[in-house]
Amino acid sequence: MYLIVGLGNPGSEYDGTRHNIGFDVVQKIAADLHLRFHAHRLHRSATGRKHGSDIVLSQPRTYMNNSGEAVRSLLSQYGLPPDRLIVCCDDLHFPLGAIRLRKNGGDGGHNGLRSVIREIGSADFPRLRCGIRGTTVPGPGEATADYVLSAFEPEERAGEMVARAAESVMMVVRDGIDRAMNVVNTK
Repeated sequence: MYLIVGLGNPGSEYDGTRHNIGFDVVQKIAADLHLRFHAHRLHRSATGRKHGSDIVLSQPRTYMNNSGEAVRSLLSQYGLPPDRLIVCCDDLHFPLGAIRLRKNGGDGGHNGLRSVIREIGSADFPRLRCGIRGTTVPGPGEATADYVLSAFEPEERAGEMVARAAESVMMVVRDGIDRAMNVVNTK
């Protein structure tokens, strides 16, 4: 079984923002597999089966900076170790369209990942980071919060990245993290 969590902020005012790209990836997987989300107290989730594995897709309802609360609850509910968790999130350090798959690691300055690591007590879980840095970025001393909470510009084609990211996550389910990293990180 895999728990696939997309990080983002709940609420329609955040739909389509750079910071919610993790939600978009999980939503794309659900659409591809014809799965429906159901609301719970800490998260929205959908369950299904693909490539011989049970999967749980989740979008925390705890807001980005407290995402770990929902992840901890889900891991406990399903009795899963951290290495069966796949987290999808945005990354301002990568250019728009770039994706990077890692087996484990630090938070890289991402508050959502920081919360997950703190709450589950481990950084040993796969994560897929999606580049959100467009042609305009915050300058030195400017708050990044406004930028990451902004919508993509019409000419920025985030949908293509979301589709590749969704395929990459499902590659982990099908082939395992090491094989998936060899393919995803060489593109």
